[in-house]
Amino acid sequence: MNLGQFDPRPTAKYALSEASAFVAGAGLVIDGVSGTRVTGHIELSDAHFTPWGVVHGGVYTTAVESAASIGASEAVKDRGEFAVGVHNGTDFLRASKGGRVDVVAEPLQQGRIQQLWLVTISASDSGKIIARGQVRLQNVPLPT
Repeated sequence: MNLGQFDPRPTAKYALSEASAFVAGAGLVIDGVSGTRVTGHIELSDAHFTPWGVVHGGVYTTAVESAASIGASEAVKDRGEFAVGVHNGTDFLRASKGGRVDVVAEPLQQGRIQQLWLVTISASDSGKIIARGQVRLQNVPLPT
């Protein structure tokens, strides 16, 4: 598995302008990518809020799934594969009323068939963890 070097200037394929409307709406900006680490951030605003004025947990779940999928797919791209999530368990540790959060994804295990990634989302200003998730991914052939 060629895990590649960490790229602090990820390719345009990870830009919000290239994402689906759903992923773009979550707002995850990818700052760096490799097969062993993905970093990014989200500028949380009232567009991400529930009716009760806090950030919707689905935003965090989407960021967890996206960051893990990107990193896991980078890890196996040289084998003509990409990674698809088969389980996402995201824990919401504290409510947020917005602001910038940092997203860091790193593998816990990378195998020939499956990978397990841990993603941590923390408040940029305090460093406090807002949410964390684990994603198990299956390595599958790229579509032809």
